[in-house]
Amino acid sequence: MRLRTRAIAGAAGLIVFFGVWELAVRVLDIRPFVLRAPSHALREIWSSPRFYWEQAFVTAREAVVGFLLALLIALVWGAAMAASGLIDAASTPILVLVMVTPFATYAPSVVLWLGAGWRSIEFITALACLPAFVFAASDGMRSTDPAARELLRSVDAGRFEVLWRLRLPSSLPSLFTAARWNVGLALIIAYLVEGYALATDGLGAWGKKFASFNEADAVWAVVFCMAALGVTGMLAITALRSRVLHWHASERRAGTALRT
Repeated sequence: MRLRTRAIAGAAGLIVFFGVWELAVRVLDIRPFVLRAPSHALREIWSSPRFYWEQAFVTAREAVVGFLLALLIALVWGAAMAASGLIDAASTPILVLVMVTPFATYAPSVVLWLGAGWRSIEFITALACLPAFVFAASDGMRSTDPAARELLRSVDAGRFEVLWRLRLPSSLPSLFTAARWNVGLALIIAYLVEGYALATDGLGAWGKKFASFNEADAVWAVVFCMAALGVTGMLAITALRSRVLHWHASERRAGTALRT
Protein backbone atom coordinates (compact mmCIF):
# COMPACT_ATOMS: atom_id res chain seq x y z
CA MET A 1 0.00 0.00 0.00
CA ARG A 2 2.82 2.37 0.82
CA LEU A 3 4.45 1.96 -2.60
CA ARG A 4 1.11 2.43 -4.33
CA THR A 5 0.48 5.62 -2.34
CA ARG A 6 3.92 6.94 -3.22
CA ALA A 7 3.42 6.12 -6.89
CA ILE A 8 0.04 7.88 -6.99
CA ALA A 9 1.44 10.92 -5.18
CA GLY A 10 4.43 11.04 -7.52
CA ALA A 11 2.24 10.76 -10.62
CA ALA A 12 -0.02 13.53 -9.33
CA GLY A 13 3.00 15.76 -8.73
CA LEU A 14 4.29 15.18 -12.27
CA ILE A 15 0.87 15.90 -13.80
CA VAL A 16 0.63 19.19 -11.90
CA PHE A 17 4.22 20.12 -12.84
CA PHE A 18 3.75 19.47 -16.55
CA GLY A 19 0.34 21.13 -16.51
CA VAL A 20 1.79 24.32 -15.04
CA TRP A 21 4.66 24.16 -17.54
CA GLU A 22 2.29 23.77 -20.50
CA LEU A 23 0.05 26.54 -19.25
CA ALA A 24 2.95 28.92 -18.64
CA VAL A 25 4.32 28.44 -22.16
CA ARG A 26 0.93 29.06 -23.76
CA VAL A 27 -0.31 31.90 -21.53
CA LEU A 28 2.98 33.79 -21.37
CA ASP A 29 3.61 33.14 -25.09
CA ILE A 30 7.19 32.01 -24.47
CA ARG A 31 9.14 31.82 -27.69
CA PRO A 32 9.78 28.25 -28.92
CA PHE A 33 13.56 28.59 -29.02
CA VAL A 34 13.51 29.61 -25.34
CA LEU A 35 11.26 26.88 -23.95
CA ARG A 36 9.12 24.20 -25.58
CA ALA A 37 5.78 23.06 -24.23
CA PRO A 38 5.76 19.48 -22.90
CA SER A 39 3.12 18.53 -25.48
CA HIS A 40 5.65 19.09 -28.29
CA ALA A 41 8.17 16.71 -26.75
CA LEU A 42 5.51 14.09 -26.05
CA ARG A 43 4.24 14.36 -29.61
CA GLU A 44 7.79 13.81 -30.89
CA ILE A 45 8.23 10.70 -28.72
CA TRP A 46 4.84 9.39 -29.83
CA SER A 47 5.85 9.77 -33.48
CA SER A 48 8.88 7.45 -33.07
CA PRO A 49 8.39 5.41 -29.88
CA ARG A 50 10.61 2.51 -30.92
CA PHE A 51 13.54 4.79 -31.72
CA TYR A 52 13.41 6.59 -28.38
CA TRP A 53 12.90 3.31 -26.50
CA GLU A 54 16.02 1.81 -28.13
CA GLN A 55 18.17 4.86 -27.36
CA ALA A 56 16.88 5.02 -23.79
CA PHE A 57 17.71 1.32 -23.33
CA VAL A 58 21.31 1.91 -24.46
CA THR A 59 21.86 4.79 -22.03
CA ALA A 60 20.10 2.93 -19.20
CA ARG A 61 22.28 -0.16 -19.72
CA GLU A 62 25.48 1.89 -19.58
CA ALA A 63 24.30 3.70 -16.45
CA VAL A 64 23.26 0.48 -14.69
CA VAL A 65 26.55 -1.28 -15.43
CA GLY A 66 28.57 1.69 -14.16
CA PHE A 67 26.31 1.98 -11.10
CA LEU A 68 26.71 -1.70 -10.18
CA LEU A 69 30.47 -1.72 -10.79
CA ALA A 70 30.86 1.25 -8.45
CA LEU A 71 28.72 -0.47 -5.81
CA LEU A 72 30.71 -3.72 -5.91
CA ILE A 73 34.07 -1.94 -5.68
CA ALA A 74 32.73 0.32 -2.92
CA LEU A 75 31.71 -2.62 -0.74
CA VAL A 76 35.26 -3.97 -0.72
CA TRP A 77 36.90 -0.55 -0.40
CA GLY A 78 34.45 0.64 2.25
CA ALA A 79 34.97 -2.51 4.31
CA ALA A 80 38.72 -1.93 4.25
CA MET A 81 38.27 1.71 5.33
CA ALA A 82 35.92 0.70 8.15
CA ALA A 83 38.40 -1.90 9.40
CA SER A 84 41.52 0.28 9.24
CA GLY A 85 41.91 3.93 10.18
CA LEU A 86 45.13 4.05 8.14
CA ILE A 87 43.35 2.90 4.97
CA ASP A 88 40.57 5.40 5.68
CA ALA A 89 43.04 8.27 6.02
CA ALA A 90 44.86 7.27 2.84
CA SER A 91 41.68 6.75 0.82
CA THR A 92 39.76 9.91 1.71
CA PRO A 93 41.87 12.40 -0.32
CA ILE A 94 41.79 10.07 -3.33
CA LEU A 95 38.00 9.84 -3.21
CA VAL A 96 37.67 13.60 -2.77
CA LEU A 97 39.97 14.10 -5.76
CA VAL A 98 37.74 11.85 -7.87
CA MET A 99 34.66 13.78 -6.71
CA VAL A 100 35.94 17.27 -7.49
CA THR A 101 37.81 16.61 -10.73
CA PRO A 102 35.58 17.45 -13.74
CA PHE A 103 35.19 14.27 -15.76
CA ALA A 104 35.45 16.31 -18.96
CA THR A 105 39.17 16.79 -18.25
CA TYR A 106 40.00 13.10 -18.29
CA ALA A 107 37.22 11.69 -20.51
CA PRO A 108 39.25 12.09 -23.74
CA SER A 109 42.18 10.22 -22.16
CA VAL A 110 39.88 7.40 -21.04
CA VAL A 111 38.47 7.14 -24.56
CA LEU A 112 42.00 6.92 -26.00
CA TRP A 113 42.85 4.25 -23.41
CA LEU A 114 39.73 2.05 -23.57
CA GLY A 115 38.54 2.99 -27.04
CA ALA A 116 35.33 4.59 -28.26
CA GLY A 117 32.03 3.14 -27.15
CA TRP A 118 30.50 1.55 -24.08
CA ARG A 119 33.70 0.61 -22.21
CA SER A 120 34.73 4.23 -21.75
CA ILE A 121 31.20 5.28 -20.84
CA GLU A 122 30.78 2.58 -18.20
CA PHE A 123 34.25 3.19 -16.75
CA ILE A 124 33.70 6.93 -16.26
CA THR A 125 30.17 6.35 -14.93
CA ALA A 126 31.50 3.87 -12.36
CA LEU A 127 34.30 6.25 -11.38
CA ALA A 128 31.85 9.12 -10.85
CA CYS A 129 29.54 6.98 -8.68
CA LEU A 130 32.33 5.41 -6.63
CA PRO A 131 33.04 8.05 -3.95
CA ALA A 132 29.46 8.34 -2.67
CA PHE A 133 29.17 4.56 -2.41
CA VAL A 134 32.55 4.16 -0.68
CA PHE A 135 31.82 6.84 1.93
CA ALA A 136 28.35 5.38 2.52
CA ALA A 137 29.72 1.86 2.91
CA SER A 138 32.54 2.80 5.26
CA ASP A 139 30.39 5.07 7.45
CA GLY A 140 27.60 2.51 7.58
CA MET A 141 29.93 -0.32 8.51
CA ARG A 142 31.41 1.75 11.32
CA SER A 143 27.95 2.45 12.77
CA THR A 144 27.44 -1.11 13.99
CA ASP A 145 25.90 -1.65 17.41
CA PRO A 146 28.70 -2.04 20.03
CA ALA A 147 26.67 -4.66 21.90
CA ALA A 148 26.31 -6.72 18.72
CA ARG A 149 30.06 -6.49 18.12
CA GLU A 150 30.76 -7.69 21.62
CA LEU A 151 28.34 -10.58 21.18
CA LEU A 152 30.02 -11.76 17.98
CA ARG A 153 33.43 -11.34 19.55
CA SER A 154 32.33 -13.47 22.50
CA VAL A 155 31.55 -16.41 20.19
CA ASP A 156 34.85 -16.01 18.28
CA ALA A 157 33.18 -14.93 15.04
CA GLY A 158 35.60 -14.48 12.17
CA ARG A 159 36.10 -11.23 10.27
CA PHE A 160 34.06 -12.38 7.30
CA GLU A 161 31.19 -13.46 9.53
CA VAL A 162 31.24 -10.10 11.31
CA LEU A 163 31.25 -8.37 7.95
CA TRP A 164 28.39 -10.46 6.57
CA ARG A 165 26.16 -10.61 9.64
CA LEU A 166 26.79 -7.19 11.17
CA ARG A 167 28.74 -4.64 9.17
CA LEU A 168 27.05 -5.12 5.80
CA PRO A 169 23.45 -4.94 7.17
CA SER A 170 24.41 -1.83 9.15
CA SER A 171 25.65 -0.14 5.97
CA LEU A 172 22.46 -0.77 3.96
CA PRO A 173 20.56 2.40 4.98
CA SER A 174 23.45 4.68 4.01
CA LEU A 175 24.08 2.68 0.83
CA PHE A 176 20.47 3.13 -0.26
CA THR A 177 20.77 6.86 0.42
CA ALA A 178 23.88 7.00 -1.78
CA ALA A 179 22.07 4.91 -4.40
CA ARG A 180 19.33 7.51 -4.69
CA TRP A 181 21.95 10.13 -5.49
CA ASN A 182 23.92 7.88 -7.83
CA VAL A 183 20.88 6.90 -9.91
CA GLY A 184 20.68 10.39 -11.33
CA LEU A 185 24.45 10.82 -11.44
CA ALA A 186 24.99 7.59 -13.38
CA LEU A 187 22.38 8.55 -15.96
CA ILE A 188 23.68 12.06 -16.55
CA ILE A 189 27.32 10.91 -16.73
CA ALA A 190 26.41 8.18 -19.22
CA TYR A 191 24.45 10.73 -21.26
CA LEU A 192 27.27 13.27 -21.36
CA VAL A 193 30.12 10.80 -21.92
CA GLU A 194 28.35 9.30 -24.94
CA GLY A 195 29.34 12.50 -26.73
CA TYR A 196 32.99 12.21 -25.69
CA ALA A 197 33.18 8.48 -26.44
CA LEU A 198 32.02 8.93 -30.04
CA ALA A 199 29.02 6.69 -29.42
CA THR A 200 26.55 6.25 -32.27
CA ASP A 201 23.64 5.12 -30.09
CA GLY A 202 22.14 6.32 -26.83
CA LEU A 203 20.22 9.38 -25.71
CA GLY A 204 23.42 11.38 -25.23
CA ALA A 205 24.71 10.63 -28.71
CA TRP A 206 21.41 11.52 -30.35
CA GLY A 207 20.81 14.51 -28.10
CA LYS A 208 24.10 15.95 -29.31
CA LYS A 209 23.13 15.32 -32.94
CA PHE A 210 19.68 16.87 -32.51
CA ALA A 211 21.17 19.95 -30.83
CA SER A 212 23.69 20.42 -33.64
CA PHE A 213 20.84 20.37 -36.20
CA ASN A 214 18.69 22.66 -34.01
CA GLU A 215 15.87 20.11 -33.73
CA ALA A 216 14.33 21.50 -30.56
CA ASP A 217 11.40 19.07 -30.28
CA ALA A 218 13.74 16.09 -30.56
CA VAL A 219 16.13 17.58 -27.99
CA TRP A 220 13.28 18.01 -25.50
CA ALA A 221 12.07 14.50 -26.31
CA VAL A 222 15.50 13.20 -25.29
CA VAL A 223 15.29 15.26 -22.08
CA PHE A 224 11.90 13.70 -21.30
CA CYS A 225 13.30 10.22 -21.91
CA MET A 226 16.15 10.93 -19.50
CA ALA A 227 13.65 12.17 -16.93
CA ALA A 228 11.59 9.00 -17.37
CA LEU A 229 14.70 6.87 -16.82
CA GLY A 230 15.52 8.82 -13.67
CA VAL A 231 12.02 8.43 -12.24
CA THR A 232 12.03 4.72 -13.07
CA GLY A 233 15.40 4.23 -11.41
CA MET A 234 14.34 6.14 -8.31
CA LEU A 235 11.13 4.11 -8.01
CA ALA A 236 13.12 0.89 -8.35
CA ILE A 237 15.54 1.95 -5.59
CA THR A 238 12.64 2.99 -3.34
CA ALA A 239 10.83 -0.32 -3.87
CA LEU A 240 14.00 -2.31 -3.21
CA ARG A 241 14.73 -0.28 -0.08
CA SER A 242 11.24 -0.89 1.28
CA ARG A 243 11.61 -4.62 0.73
CA VAL A 244 15.17 -4.97 2.05
CA LEU A 245 14.92 -2.50 4.94
CA HIS A 246 11.43 -3.33 6.17
CA TRP A 247 13.00 -3.85 9.60
CA HIS A 248 14.63 -0.42 9.73
CA ALA A 249 13.15 2.43 11.77
CA SER A 250 13.12 4.83 8.81
CA GLU A 251 10.87 2.52 6.80
CA ARG A 252 8.49 2.00 9.71
CA ARG A 253 8.26 5.77 10.23
CA ALA A 254 7.65 6.33 6.51
CA GLY A 255 4.86 3.78 6.51
CA THR A 256 3.26 5.41 9.57
CA ALA A 257 3.46 8.86 7.96
CA LEU A 258 1.78 7.66 4.77
CA ARG A 259 -1.06 6.03 6.70
CA THR A 260 -1.80 9.12 8.80
